[in-house]
Amino acid sequence: MNRVRESDAPRHEPELPVAAAHVDDHLIEAEAIAYRRDRLLAALTLIAGAGFALALPFALRAGAEFFLPVTAALVISIALVPLLEWFERRGMPSSIAALICVLLFIGLANVVVAAIVLPATDWIRLLPERIGRIRETLAPLIDVYASVERFIDDVVNEFASGPLRQARTVTVETPNSMLDLIATSAPHALIQMFFALLVIFFFLSRWTRMRKQTITTRASFDGAMTTARAIQQVVDATSTYLGTITMVNVLVGLLLAFILYLLDMPTPLMWGGIVAVLNYIPYLGPIASILLLALGGLMAFADPWYAMLPPLTFAAIHLVEANFLTPLLVGRRLTINPLLILVALSFWAWVWGTTGALLAVPLLIILKTILDAAGKPDIAGFLFEEGTLTTPLHDDEEDARASLTGAG
Repeated sequence: MNRVRESDAPRHEPELPVAAAHVDDHLIEAEAIAYRRDRLLAALTLIAGAGFALALPFALRAGAEFFLPVTAALVISIALVPLLEWFERRGMPSSIAALICVLLFIGLANVVVAAIVLPATDWIRLLPERIGRIRETLAPLIDVYASVERFIDDVVNEFASGPLRQARTVTVETPNSMLDLIATSAPHALIQMFFALLVIFFFLSRWTRMRKQTITTRASFDGAMTTARAIQQVVDATSTYLGTITMVNVLVGLLLAFILYLLDMPTPLMWGGIVAVLNYIPYLGPIASILLLALGGLMAFADPWYAMLPPLTFAAIHLVEANFLTPLLVGRRLTINPLLILVALSFWAWVWGTTGALLAVPLLIILKTILDAAGKPDIAGFLFEEGTLTTPLHDDEEDARASLTGAG
């Protein structure tokens, strides 16, 4: 019996590693299939995302009559959420609190219009009459430029082998009058503003309920916490940025208006308001303010050096504000790559013009906050590795990973 058992035993021993090898082959094949499936899904997602990204700008530009007021209303609503919650914490119903927020916004907008638009119409009306004064003020500079131009022409004529081409004549069409412009655009603008105000009111009146439903309908506790964190971060970042920048711009506008008042420049409050509004547009807004102040100084004063005091004053104020005051108040939490700001400015200005440029930075902050909370698509990882979502770690997770790394 012992011989039989000993002879039979070796027959069953080789079957165990063969079965294990088959299991390993099946696991490797399953992993390969899952990897190919993930890559296919990632490729489809990337292609769909690229197509959406290419089609979105043209859709936004073509549908500006709808998308522009809705987007502006949503940005304004998000900025007004802290004020709404302040009223609600004091026992005020959501609809009443939303109505008060809308009325306060309308009052602020009317103050801006009364301080800027009405005096600006007088300056536009006086511009054709002041062209002669501007020409006389700039006469010395024009003479210098003409002398340089004649010198260059003489040099070119000496070395030219043939007659120079005649200069092209450019015909500039006379623009429509301001009255015609207002008459044709005012009804459409009023409809868009009324629509935007309705969106702001209903968004704020339903804000608390929408946020609660969005959080409580998540399938897991982690999903609910991530959603709540993302909503709160969007509100905090947007309201903090717009509130801080508004305070800084108002301070800059009032300071400039006071200095212009001391310089005896007409309507100093209007110029302060223009500077405050244009200062919402990074980089391009201050440049436009300097050019407008230079034009206004040339229209108001006969001395060219005295006329340059308003733009130089604003340039000095802006240097202090941009390099010291705004970084001190905003801090590092809302620091954005300047390249992203320039790309956002060019994109939204191309899509919606000046209004798009004003909304560029708030929209960039909202999008960046959402992507930081939800996870950014790793395009480089898809192209070179496996294609994943990279979610930034929070402070406690970073500490835990650092401790594990140190322990290892």
